[in-house]
Amino acid sequence: MTGGSREGSRVNRELAVAAQSAGIAVGSGSMRVLFRRPELVPQFALKTWAPDVPHIANIGAVQLRDIGAGPVLEMARRIEADALAVHLNPGQELFQRQGDRDFKGLWAALLNLFEVSRLPVIVKETGFGMAPSEVRRLLDGGAAYVDLAGSGGTNWIAVEAHRLDSQAEREAAAEFAEWGYPTALLLAAVDDRSRRVLASGGVRSALDVVKALALGAGLAGLALPLARLALERGSEGVLERIAALEAAIRAAMLLAGARSAAQLGRERLWMESAFAADAAALAASGAG
Repeated sequence: MTGGSREGSRVNRELAVAAQSAGIAVGSGSMRVLFRRPELVPQFALKTWAPDVPHIANIGAVQLRDIGAGPVLEMARRIEADALAVHLNPGQELFQRQGDRDFKGLWAALLNLFEVSRLPVIVKETGFGMAPSEVRRLLDGGAAYVDLAGSGGTNWIAVEAHRLDSQAEREAAAEFAEWGYPTALLLAAVDDRSRRVLASGGVRSALDVVKALALGAGLAGLALPLARLALERGSEGVLERIAALEAAIRAAMLLAGARSAAQLGRERLWMESAFAADAAALAASGAG
């Protein structure tokens, strides 16, 4: 989830311990800092605490372009990652002090990574979602998975606004309070039957997870609720929340008549007419 600071290290450790006990995947924050401060590698080596569950490493697309696929994959190997997530965060960078504002060459860098990586590559947004046409382009181009990371959760432009100096900059950032594609709407519009589209961004409850799976997501992910618990109550608090989520997910699936996530399909869905129309319009728009 994080890394590179004392609190980040503690959050990683508590989340990893909980993930190991619960048997679920865990991700660490961007490896960018490790190329400046390699002594921080132990903070990102989650296999120390979670040896038996998937560990997803993370790097920004701009850093992938600038550092190169080879060094990035070598760093992922050093922290014993099982997959690599490449995050896209242009909105955040535009409002970040000294943010990266040169986005040229990212597609070429991604295509090269898809070709040379032995690890599954996940391409993800960071809270604003991706248009259906871009999701398809990434999957067709070689991404193992695409994580929509749509709106509805943490808005990183709003986060960066707290660090801006001028009132004009903060007012500009405030314009984007409702920016992005909601995760559920994207899932309905993408309509991917391969289960290679993942759902995060505003996923907060067990029913959010079940709805995401019913809309075709291969997996659903939560970040903020569990990270907060890791800080406040450690791995024990995280495990209690995971147990509650699991119980509610199982109950919802039973009530829906589904024995597995794969059975939570569109034939079991009822969508409000306005939502269905919005999803169909987005799918047909070619937005990208």
